[in-house]
Amino acid sequence: MSRVIHWLQHYETKLFRLVNNKSRHPALDYLFNRLTHLGGASATIIATLAIALFASGDWRITAWQSAAALAASHLPVAVIKKKYPRLRPYMVLENTNICRNPLKDHSFPSGHSTAIFSVTVPFVLFAPALGFILIPAACLVALSRVYLGLHYPSDCAAGAAIGSLTALLAAILIG
Repeated sequence: MSRVIHWLQHYETKLFRLVNNKSRHPALDYLFNRLTHLGGASATIIATLAIALFASGDWRITAWQSAAALAASHLPVAVIKKKYPRLRPYMVLENTNICRNPLKDHSFPSGHSTAIFSVTVPFVLFAPALGFILIPAACLVALSRVYLGLHYPSDCAAGAAIGSLTALLAAILIG
């Protein structure tokens, strides 16, 4: 088992380096430094509550599903971060490009990835055509976390899975 884990870590580090070191460009620096905030607490809470308070009908219900998923998704994130205290890549890997004011808490799973997927998935379930915009946007937020040196790819994949699953459950329960 340890051989498999070592192999996975090796290839994840290679993927991290590809995104974080080899893909650098001023336009991407600008884009990802701004886009990453769409997965932050302020943006996700304000967006879901604004739609929930000002929309009507099924859009309002979808926004409440999104808000519930956002709130519920952070419980497993907090538990997992405590149980598996993985250091952020910039703390472990030399020559990692990092953003200003990097986070100091644990890396696994990505809270920003969890948040953006928990917020967008209910809207995609309600209006599938929105998926052409929302899913790529959510993936770019997750990618920005790797680009900025804050997360490994598996941190973001786990966050996306937690956020999506929580959103699916919220859509079923609050439907």
